Amino acid sequence: METKYIFVTGGVVSSLGKGIISASIAKLLQARGFRITIQKYDPYINIDPGTLNPYEHGECYVTIDGQETDLDLGHYERFTDIKTTRANNITTGRIYQNVMEKERRGDYLGKTIQVVPHITDEIKRNIRLLGNTGEFDFVITEIGGTVGDIEGLPFLEAIRQLKWEMKERAICVHLTYVPYIAAAGELKTKPTQHSVNNLQSLGIQPDILVLRAEHELPRSLMDKVAAFCNVEKTCVVQSPDQASIYEVPIKMQQQRLDTAILDKFGMEAQHAFVANMDAWMDFLNRRAKATKTVAIALVGKYDLQDAYKSIHEALSHAATYNDCCAKICFVNSEFITEENVCEKLQNYQGIVICPGFGQRGIEGKIIAARYAREHDVPALGICLGMQMMVIEYARMVLGWQDANSREMDGETTHNVIDLMEEQKHITKMGGTMRLGGYECVLSKDSKAYSAYQTEHITERHRHRYEFNNQFRADFEAHGMKCSGINPENNLVEVVEVPSHRWYIGVQYHPEYSSTVLHPHPLFMDFIREIKAVE
Repeated sequence: METKYIFVTGGVVSSLGKGIISASIAKLLQARGFRITIQKYDPYINIDPGTLNPYEHGECYVTIDGQETDLDLGHYERFTDIKTTRANNITTGRIYQNVMEKERRGDYLGKTIQVVPHITDEIKRNIRLLGNTGEFDFVITEIGGTVGDIEGLPFLEAIRQLKWEMKERAICVHLTYVPYIAAAGELKTKPTQHSVNNLQSLGIQPDILVLRAEHELPRSLMDKVAAFCNVEKTCVVQSPDQASIYEVPIKMQQQRLDTAILDKFGMEAQHAFVANMDAWMDFLNRRAKATKTVAIALVGKYDLQDAYKSIHEALSHAATYNDCCAKICFVNSEFITEENVCEKLQNYQGIVICPGFGQRGIEGKIIAARYAREHDVPALGICLGMQMMVIEYARMVLGWQDANSREMDGETTHNVIDLMEEQKHITKMGGTMRLGGYECVLSKDSKAYSAYQTEHITERHRHRYEFNNQFRADFEAHGMKCSGINPENNLVEVVEVPSHRWYIGVQYHPEYSSTVLHPHPLFMDFIREIKAVE
């Protein structure tokens, strides 16, 4: 069948959860047997979120082909098990960059470059890109921001044109907000009416409305919204707050959102194929039944819920499949000292030393690594966290008090972390950074191999500095095993201390590969070890 397009827009306020709704729609269609993909269009002018402060935009998610993207792509992958790529996340900056490069090459034959048609045509070209491959039945396109934002106008104009051009092959799902006014004890639909009005003024009639609210909405209110917004009653559904984001697809299925979408595409015959959500329900039931709790400290410097979103979710997935709950607490590494580390970390059964960039908070991470190692607390170091494990080991076990990363100290004589010569010829994108998927071969006599149960793995990277192979023999002679190696360039990917209960550092980001139905084996083993002793 010809590829069909679902555009997801948002109104009233940001942070309503367009990404979760987009992922839920994708999951329900996928569970019916359709081939799906999801893309995110971000109106900000940055080329990608790679240089954005996590406080500004949450974590930067990395695709398998090495693109730095919006964190919503993490939700897309966790819900559906698809692998997103560079084509799945486009920013205004990327669109303008492409247009200007074409203009410099003379592709426009001297025409005056304008938002319409040149910018909108470039947006449309990118939206069609995935559909043109023939690989997908549905392409779901989330438009970032809120209707009314000046930055989003070119994207909305582009989807207005596409809805007209593709006739029966494109619909718009509009997510909006129904606030509850506590003083009056009333739910208010006026913001939704204004948001839809705004969208209609741009030439887009939403086909389906999803109403976000803190409370369950009465059917009478939803029928009122349908009447005022020119939307069929069966195409107005609600998305009240849930205990977990993973409840949302089930809530949408209960309201027949997937059925409404198929009806809009004239695919009523597909109703016979009910979405098979059995495995998903098994996951939710296991979460509901879990009574045991494991307390895990996230040692990092970004005190923001979304800064380590993928790590949170990977730990949560692993805990569920280990029949327990993960109580995950952020511990700010900036404020960890030799004097207070016991007080800050003694109540946790596991420690994750988080990734990051820059000098701030690294000494606290080093102290946390030492605490975990000396107190035999299961610990996982990710990317910069792994590097801090290496530095701590060099200082406290090998006796190199000046050991450091060249990133932090350009004068150290023991640059155990550095820019490596082997790295210079293998970067996929981003100058000297290693980004995206790289192969790793695990030693069969290692804890890492025991976790993965396979010798060859591929994991995603996002970093610039590496373990310095010049010191590898010294580390292994003193008990730190380099148990995972990139076969092409001999770069160290995994370190561990075999004498320790569970002490592993990985140069890559395993959290990006954990999904609802396929938890990551490294996180699974980490939680399993914690649970085995408690």
